Amino acid sequence: MFLTLLDILRLRSGPQDLPAGWTFAIVFAVAYVAQGFVADQLMGEADGEARSLLAITVQFGIVSALLNARNARERLPQTLTALAGTGFIFGLLALLILTQIKPEKPQPDLALLYLGLFIWSLVVDAHIYRLALSVKMSIGVLLAVLIFGANFILLKAVFE
Repeated sequence: MFLTLLDILRLRSGPQDLPAGWTFAIVFAVAYVAQGFVADQLMGEADGEARSLLAITVQFGIVSALLNARNARERLPQTLTALAGTGFIFGLLALLILTQIKPEKPQPDLALLYLGLFIWSLVVDAHIYRLALSVKMSIGVLLAVLIFGANFILLKAVFE
């Protein structure tokens, strides 16, 4: 399972290669949410837990609606497993980078590394959307950016 997630991160595999069923989707979703909570506490984010939960709920809700609209409901558990599993890994990598930041010292290398991780995560999400929805990669990229943008706007509206 972990090797399949690593292959998804390398764009060599997709959600269809993960086990079907809700067990892994639930396990990885809980791990993804818990990892977000822990990261928010370590980073001292105000309202971090609520922000993480809302962002994940929005992403999963939009993906669920899109799969329903395409009459591909049976793909939902594997798609959520892929998103939660890769999101968990990206979250750990982001936390590793963020814990290295020293606010008193400029660190352009870490900023560039974090930007690269963000772009990589968008590409992986686009890859997952592409395969789950049977669309072109350009549509997957558009969906990844739109879902990120919707989350950004919603989080700003709710928490600021």
